[in-house]
Amino acid sequence: MRGLDENSDALIRTGQKAQEQVRHAWDGFLNFAARDNVLEVALGLIIANAFTKVVTSFVSDLVLPIVSLLPFLNRNMDQKFAVLSKGPNFTEEGYNTLYQAREDGALVLAYGAFIETVVNFLGVSLTLYAAGHLYMFFFHTKIIKPTVRCPYCKQFISEMALRCRHCSTWQDGREDGTMSHESGREGLQDDVPTDIGGSF
Repeated sequence: MRGLDENSDALIRTGQKAQEQVRHAWDGFLNFAARDNVLEVALGLIIANAFTKVVTSFVSDLVLPIVSLLPFLNRNMDQKFAVLSKGPNFTEEGYNTLYQAREDGALVLAYGAFIETVVNFLGVSLTLYAAGHLYMFFFHTKIIKPTVRCPYCKQFISEMALRCRHCSTWQDGREDGTMSHESGREGLQDDVPTDIGGSF
């Protein structure tokens, strides 16, 4: 009976270890998935996806049908295509729809769908830009920040930056031994050694 007791103890210990490992893995998952920044990113992605669908529907269902009324289009933008290679069932009248052409095995250049995608992209971009400006107007928080290129490493930095965050060089000219007059501290260049170009 001693063997049965030892086997039972081993099974109990194994079960306890497995339970602890499962609990540890679950706690680690909760620490990863329930952190504030992860939840903020997830909510942001969900809202961005819904916002993109709204703008895409606005462009595809409202704007482009009105554009398609122009005399030289005569059909929806996504149905504009050019046949590069005819299919076996091609007739003199051609294909009525892009789907019909592709089902017939024709090689088509679907430039209308590409134009619609570009218009959707521009619509989403301009709408986001307008929403950003509207947010800054009401909440006085600068989320659209103008950038310039660092004259030394050529990376984009904020135009208000005093030093480049990539190469750590000063942006007022002291790296070259000349101070910018816009800084209002012309006399400071006399106090700065001329050999500090590589010290930052």
